[in-house]
Amino acid sequence: MSEHQDEKVIGEYPYVPKQQRAQAKRQALLESGRLLFIEQGYEQTNAKEIAAHAGVATGTFYRYFVDKRQLMMSLMNEQLDRLLPPIHDWTTNNPESYLAIRLEEHYKQLDQLNLNLLLPELLVKDSQLAELFEEIRSKMLRRIISNLRSAKKQGLVWDDLNVETVAWSILLLSEQIPEAMIQGRKKEDFQHLAKVICRLVFPPEKLEQLKTNK
Repeated sequence: MSEHQDEKVIGEYPYVPKQQRAQAKRQALLESGRLLFIEQGYEQTNAKEIAAHAGVATGTFYRYFVDKRQLMMSLMNEQLDRLLPPIHDWTTNNPESYLAIRLEEHYKQLDQLNLNLLLPELLVKDSQLAELFEEIRSKMLRRIISNLRSAKKQGLVWDDLNVETVAWSILLLSEQIPEAMIQGRKKEDFQHLAKVICRLVFPPEKLEQLKTNK
C-alpha cells in the first residue's frame, strides 16, 4: 500500500485497546493525526507521517486503524458533539448572561480542537461523516425545540412563537462561532449574539422577570 492510498479503504470499526500502554499509543496516533490534518491538510497527510509524528512504527498505526480515514472518523466521533453549539436552558436566571458564557466556552473549546477548520472540507468529501454530522445536528435541533416548548408551556416566551422556526434560527446563529474565530471576535460579541437570540425567544418583560428572578 502506497503512502497516499490509505484513504481509499473505509475500513471496519477501529480496534480500541484495553491495556493502558496500548491506549496511550492509540491516543498518541489520534492526537498526531489531528495536528497533522490541521497543519498539512487531510489530503496531504498519510499514515506513515502520522505514525512517525506519534513516535511509533507505521505497522503500529495499522494495529489500531485500517486507514487515515478511519482515524479521522474516530476523531470526529469523539469530538463532533463538541464542534456543535451548546444547548440552551431557557428557564435559567438571566438567560442572556448564561448563553453568552456558554457560547464563549464553546469558542474556547473550538479554538483548542481546531477540527472545525477541517470540517467543511471533510463534509463535502465524505458522505458518511456528513451523515454523522447531520444526525448529531438534528439531535441538537430536537433538543432546542424541546427546551423551547417547555419554556412556552411555562409562559416565558412570545405567545405566537413558532418553535421550529426559532429553533432553526438559533442553531444557524450559533453555528457562526467558527466564522467569529477567524475574524477574531471578542467577548462582547458573544454577549451581543446572546442578546439577539434571547430577543427571538423572550418578550422584554419576561426576560426582565427571569433576570430579576421574580
